[in-house]
Amino acid sequence: MYSSLTKPRCLPALLMFSSLSLPFSVIADQMPATVPLDLEKPAHAAPWQRYSAWRQTDWQHFYNLRQGVTHPVSFLQTVDTPIQGNPVNGKKLMNNRNKGNCVSCHILPDASFPGNVGINISSIGKWGLPDEFLFNYVYDARIYNPHTVMPPWGINDVLTKSEIMDIVSYLKTLKQPVKFDSLEQNPDKRPVPVETRDNLDEFENAGMFAVEVGEELYTQKGPKGKSCQDCHGEAEQAFGKWAIHMPKVEPRLNKVLGVEEFVTRHARVTTGAEYLAQTENNLGLAVYLRYLANGQPISINTGDMNTRIALRRGEELVNRKIGQLNMACTDCHVTSASKWIRGQYLAPVVGMMDHFPTYRTSRGETWDIRKRFQWCNVSIRANDLPPDAPEYGDIELYLTVKNNGQILSVPGIRH
Repeated sequence: MYSSLTKPRCLPALLMFSSLSLPFSVIADQMPATVPLDLEKPAHAAPWQRYSAWRQTDWQHFYNLRQGVTHPVSFLQTVDTPIQGNPVNGKKLMNNRNKGNCVSCHILPDASFPGNVGINISSIGKWGLPDEFLFNYVYDARIYNPHTVMPPWGINDVLTKSEIMDIVSYLKTLKQPVKFDSLEQNPDKRPVPVETRDNLDEFENAGMFAVEVGEELYTQKGPKGKSCQDCHGEAEQAFGKWAIHMPKVEPRLNKVLGVEEFVTRHARVTTGAEYLAQTENNLGLAVYLRYLANGQPISINTGDMNTRIALRRGEELVNRKIGQLNMACTDCHVTSASKWIRGQYLAPVVGMMDHFPTYRTSRGETWDIRKRFQWCNVSIRANDLPPDAPEYGDIELYLTVKNNGQILSVPGIRH
């Protein structure tokens, strides 16, 4: 159970949430208590294990979305100046994905498809910055800017002090601004990617296979001798708008339920089928139920108190700095939205939720939004959570409300 979801004790609790700037409705948007759900077992395979193809490091010494260790801002580090490190190694470190990887966010010489989340430092050696300042900014930029999106490379043990000295030595050699050969190479002028493929064409989007799987499962009888259709009738009539109102708060579980977890818990006690989270059948039914609502605007009501409490938690979670890289969801999708990390475009929050689950061509598989959350956690070197984690539910609700009015079009297709 997620103990932080509690009923409000007084009216002032409601006023706390005015900062959300969300539409207020008098219509409750909780899961009706009459809907049969399994309330006992997890919706995922237990014990949950991170996907084997993903990085397997255990980052238990750093915050994740649930718990962890707080790493305070570093004190200023005293270094002998002038710093005389190895600039050749410094350049390698700044291009190394497992170490500095500075080129992901900064324009640097001899870099293919640099990013522009950070400032252009291709001529930083002419700026006259003190060596000690450069060292400490790489070591922990929060010393100078508490709201920085730059990871604290030194204090969080990504780079050693010797490696940072090598980086500083390389930075001091940079005297000429980079000149780009093409617009695509220049992140400040690179064209914004536009998805032109028809996501609802089965020949263009392999994710459409999930619709066929879900449509078949809807009429398939489970171990209890019943199918979805036996109770709900024709899918188009029963679920023509249902998915645009999801996710919802489920008071009996004290958490937010998305379509995928609903499928798991509802099927267990009705048809007897076991559709565990992120399995082919679970994705199939979840995609199908959303597919039936395509063309409708997302419409999440936010009027009941439990929903607004969950939204408040979701807002806190998307702003929480986590992982060895000390990054929050908002660092990429609000502060740095519409910029580039290397060759990857950072999408803004609005427009993010209308196409999930989505087929990822780079992965050759369909992902629901919870798997995307897990991947983002691992990418910033934070331990991920199971797909039915209450924290992911709060984030899904918060982001979906931010996308109210966006037209549902599932399954999506993205790189």
